[in-house]
Amino acid sequence: MTVFDMAAAFAITVLGVIVVFFLVTTYNSIVGLLQRIEKAWANIDVALRQRHDELPNLVRAVRDVMAFEQDVLQEVTRLRAEYSPAAPIPQQAATSEATSSAVRSLLAVVERYPSLRSQDNVASLQEEIARLEEVIADRRELYNDSVYRYNTRIGQIPAILIAQIFGWRRRPFFAVEPSDIQRPDVELRPT
Repeated sequence: MTVFDMAAAFAITVLGVIVVFFLVTTYNSIVGLLQRIEKAWANIDVALRQRHDELPNLVRAVRDVMAFEQDVLQEVTRLRAEYSPAAPIPQQAATSEATSSAVRSLLAVVERYPSLRSQDNVASLQEEIARLEEVIADRRELYNDSVYRYNTRIGQIPAILIAQIFGWRRRPFFAVEPSDIQRPDVELRPT
């Protein structure tokens, strides 16, 4: 074996080590991004479930006093019933946005009833629902950031070369198409 043959073997070995290093680090970084997406989604799901559990309490607390606003209460109840943790992310996003809109309408109507606002249980439920809406928005932002990083990463070299091997596909954002937003039809009547 000549010096040239040894140098060529060494160069090929170094090149092979570099390629393997890049493949392993790319694989590990994408697996890490997938884990961040799963964690972020789990956090959204927890907040959605908490809101799902609190909405009946708020509806029960205000139902009797808000006799003129039954449409608002029915819309919140209908949208709560549409929640399905097994639904695809775009469908959950549309349901979540419609529910948030209906809850905002309900909270706006509650503000019009001084007797409701003065009840401690209604006030604490209002605060909890408002807090959960903020949590959902924050967690949605974190989820979408994780999805953005993952989608960007699998579209770059060298990840794009191994993405198909491992079945990595673009993930959907937790976003709503403008045509999918269901705004509740709420008419606020004077009391």
